[in-house]
Amino acid sequence: MANANVRVRFCPSPTGNPHVGLVRTALFNWAYARHTGGTFVFRIEDTDAARDSEESYGQLLDSLRWLGFDWDEGPEVGGPHAPYRQSQRMDTYKEIAQKLLDAGHAYYCYCSTEELDTRREAARAAGKPSGYDGHCRDLSAEQKAAYEAEGRTPIVRFRMPDEAITFTDLVRGEITYLPENVPDYGIVRANGAPLYTLVNPVDDALMEITHVLRGEDLLSSTPRQIALYKALIELGIAKETPVFGHLPYVMGEGNKKLSKRDPQSSLNLYRERGFLPEGLLNYLSLLGWSLSADRDIFAIDEMVAAFDVADVNPNPARFDLKKAEAINADHIRLLDVKDFTERCAPWLRAPFAPWAPEDFDEAKWQAIAPHAQSRLKVLSEITDNVDFLFLAEPVFDEASWTKAMKEGSDALLRTARDKLFAADWTNHESLKEAVLAAGEEHGLKLGKAQAPVRVAVTGRTVGLPLFESLEILGKEKTLARIDAALAKF
Repeated sequence: MANANVRVRFCPSPTGNPHVGLVRTALFNWAYARHTGGTFVFRIEDTDAARDSEESYGQLLDSLRWLGFDWDEGPEVGGPHAPYRQSQRMDTYKEIAQKLLDAGHAYYCYCSTEELDTRREAARAAGKPSGYDGHCRDLSAEQKAAYEAEGRTPIVRFRMPDEAITFTDLVRGEITYLPENVPDYGIVRANGAPLYTLVNPVDDALMEITHVLRGEDLLSSTPRQIALYKALIELGIAKETPVFGHLPYVMGEGNKKLSKRDPQSSLNLYRERGFLPEGLLNYLSLLGWSLSADRDIFAIDEMVAAFDVADVNPNPARFDLKKAEAINADHIRLLDVKDFTERCAPWLRAPFAPWAPEDFDEAKWQAIAPHAQSRLKVLSEITDNVDFLFLAEPVFDEASWTKAMKEGSDALLRTARDKLFAADWTNHESLKEAVLAAGEEHGLKLGKAQAPVRVAVTGRTVGLPLFESLEILGKEKTLARIDAALAKF
């Protein structure tokens, strides 16, 4: 569905680590822009000086690049509507707030917090809506002067129309809000700082955004923004009201909305664990959308080719870590071996690797990599899987030792050592036959016979294919480790 006129935006606040729900929103906006041939605008909403930070801003840019998102307009790219950081656009907001005041679309409100709270409580007690009651809507010049003489500093409120507001949500269909449920709202603080309720729609208007695709938690603000758009159009500031699509919640444990405070919500966590960008994005795309009923694994290009926001499911989607890992594992297996070895590189050196840099053997790594690739859910698992190749001796897990070394295991290990000593070390099948033969002498099948050998050589009860691993480790080190294990009995 090519439509070069489509303009979407992703406008996070630079506070804390990027959140996977935020990434899902970015993905759907980016995919829709790429699907339609439209424009993806990246904008930073950094008007909250107390919470925003340059460190978080840098993390946002780095994260988007890691995920493979490119933006057509925004920080470091520029564009016809620059600047793309709200902290650099304050004069614009001040000017537009004044125009709204002058035209009667907004007014000064002098009510104190205590007065507002008292009236809200009274409204609740009377069974009435507890939003702002319009107390300052039509103050006379004398009333305003009296409030100012008391030293009160007003906020600016937007005047909502006394009529129902209906719009068609791309995800949820037709929605109507009655006027009693959408009271007048603040757009500028008493200190003159503009609020999100003003700056977000003003920027969307000035940047000619056509589609606002955002989280379901912002649905209740939509009628306020639609009314503001109507005023901005009347003042010649906006050209049109955008189309809205509210994306479903991403739920965490206990079917609660996944929040920034939940450990599993941090994008950095998945990056540090070794999720592939393509694996994580594939999974996040399934939180509210699907390529087809019987296919969960696909490339991002396939998603872009098929994605339409009208196909997004409005029901909440639960973040399932096990499914995310399973999908990531499939994407790891889809890599060619050279790409796989390169992507594992960070986990094969400090601070992740427990071996000294000089003990890393590139030839052994290249040999073991194809066997490791099919076993990993996340790239960080590579460290424990291959450490036996590069450490002077294996790291014994005592629980693994107890589990594998049963009564008679020492005798089995001696027999296995003798047969491995005589085996052909250029062929892992010969090593398998040696251990199989040792097991037969002790009345054990291969699975039982190889367990003590695996723990003696690698320190663990599970890992990469054993006999390929022994061949790559080499005869001398393998036999020495079996000797060391026998000495432990």
